[in-house]
Amino acid sequence: MYKTIVIQYSPKADDMAQKIEEKANEMLQNGYELVTMSITGAAKAILVFKK
Repeated sequence: MYKTIVIQYSPKADDMAQKIEEKANEMLQNGYELVTMSITGAAKAILVFKK
């Protein structure tokens, strides 16, 4: 099973990296592994997880 999550607007790279890391760790505790991610031009991140 796949799950997609969007990290909302975060224009600073350090902030974006921290939000991605926090979400990846949270999802890992729920049995999901980060498969891929993409950063949009609107400073959002799309994370795809697989269970």
